[in-house]
Amino acid sequence: MTTSFLAQGMPSLVAPALPALPDAAGAYRWFYADVTAGPYSAVCIFMLGSLFSPRYSVAARRGGLPLEHSAVNFALYHHGVRRLWVLSEYPRAEVEGPGCLRIGRSMLTHAADGTVCMEVDDWTAPWGRPVRARLTLRPLTPRGEEVQLMPGLPHYWQALAPRSEARLEVSSLDVAADGMGYHDTNHGQELLGERLSGWHWARTHHADHTLVDYHLPGGVAPLRVRAGPSGVVCERGPMTEARPTNITGWGLRVPARLHAGNEVVGAPRLLESSPFYARLESRRGTLDTMGEVADFRRFHSPFIRWMAHFRTRVERAA
Repeated sequence: MTTSFLAQGMPSLVAPALPALPDAAGAYRWFYADVTAGPYSAVCIFMLGSLFSPRYSVAARRGGLPLEHSAVNFALYHHGVRRLWVLSEYPRAEVEGPGCLRIGRSMLTHAADGTVCMEVDDWTAPWGRPVRARLTLRPLTPRGEEVQLMPGLPHYWQALAPRSEARLEVSSLDVAADGMGYHDTNHGQELLGERLSGWHWARTHHADHTLVDYHLPGGVAPLRVRAGPSGVVCERGPMTEARPTNITGWGLRVPARLHAGNEVVGAPRLLESSPFYARLESRRGTLDTMGEVADFRRFHSPFIRWMAHFRTRVERAA
């Protein structure tokens, strides 16, 4: 059986409040956006209870709070090759108005007209090269409905701007380009990896609509979002047939080809690869796919937490 949720209309001109921020040990929320613009791709994530933080992985079990482990992640790719990597962890995050979140010197803004802006003012990890970047998304569709990822587990996902006109600006590298954007949020009340072991998902921009496929473990039916001129439809559909996979050098199993529904986009380029996480991209004609594979149980192993320190810059409390 397929369950559908439909959101119609365009964003209203009302300043949107940010969704509720996490306040309990082990809880988390992040705001994710990606932009594809010509030869460039960029991903930006504002994290509260950072999923990449080896410190939060330990502290949450001792009562550590998510806002004490906030982080900004920004990555820029050119023809599939990483040019910049920012992952900075901060001891607090601040809400500045109904639609503004600040972490360090970086800002996420949800404006009254629906525009989403992520401004990154930070340094690369681990060497500290300054980075100034801005992702601006102007939604072409409304928000999708919030959905529970796994029955009985407190983990949720919502497509906030699944199909957007986008502008990518990286002033520290003199990059400015227009393209397509995507924006969502995940949140939960317990550490990822406690009971939800991982997932893999991909979003594909077509010429006139965007598809997001979210695959979950344990035989749970996948989620699909379709965003286009008629609105945003979220369905929990039937199980898909097993598809070919490859194993990365870190031993993580990833799709051999990226799909948009049942349509093959192509073999992915591996943008990021680690023992517990991979970011992938594939393009074919007007199709543009960005996806990720995550194994959160792997992340909580002491060895992988130790390795994660080398990808992160930590800002200490004053």
